[in-house]
Amino acid sequence: NGVIPDNTRRKSITLEVCIDSVASGLAAQEGGAHRVELCGNLNEGGVTPSAGMILQVRKMLDIPVHVMIRPRGGDFLYASDEYEVMKRDIESVKELGCEGVVFGILNSNGSVDSKRTRELTDRATPLVTTFHRAFDMTSNPYESLDCLVDLGLDMVLTSGQKPTAWEGRETLKALVEQTRNRIEIMAGSGISKANVADIIRQTGITSVHASASDTYESDMKYRNAEMTMSSGFHPSEYIRRQTQVESVRVIIMSSSSD
Repeated sequence: NGVIPDNTRRKSITLEVCIDSVASGLAAQEGGAHRVELCGNLNEGGVTPSAGMILQVRKMLDIPVHVMIRPRGGDFLYASDEYEVMKRDIESVKELGCEGVVFGILNSNGSVDSKRTRELTDRATPLVTTFHRAFDMTSNPYESLDCLVDLGLDMVLTSGQKPTAWEGRETLKALVEQTRNRIEIMAGSGISKANVADIIRQTGITSVHASASDTYESDMKYRNAEMTMSSGFHPSEYIRRQTQVESVRVIIMSSSSD
């Protein structure tokens, strides 16, 4: 029936909160998150944040900061100049004192680009390395997982190749069983207080990834109704998302309930 035995269900759960601002980072920390994944432009799935953002978040937080290494939105087939940017960004993250990097790079046939992934992993040493949801765009998740194990990555962030982790829970369960504790599977996308306990029970995962965020209105009084700076990824310049302390707390509490 896909339910993990009781002795497995009660494992300690790690919550990673995805953030794109100092305010969200502080809320994640106050709510009890175990670490944050720092990104820029979450409306496009997250890209590499600025050096200033990385430095300020690292300065303000006591919990580990893992930084997204993604030079642009879109697919994960990178040109040589984009790959050079990724390598330099990893060096910058190390210099700025963060604990981990998050990246993903594929071949055109949907397989993991093992040569470049190994180079990025080696370059990141001794930081914690996570292969992000580029994994969900691979042509064969089980072959890709074995590849990442062989390449020495620490974690894989995945929704089980479905839009949400709940929809991908059967694949997540199979991936957890395949790992045999050789790499950590972290479930992400659509994680909430309503489903986190069931996802944990039905997959056996011990790490979850969520934004724990809500929208809020800008304090701007004057608004030019004839102008927009958006290119379609964001509904309005005057609505933003931010991690909420209570949402983080509730997800952690829900994840530990039977």
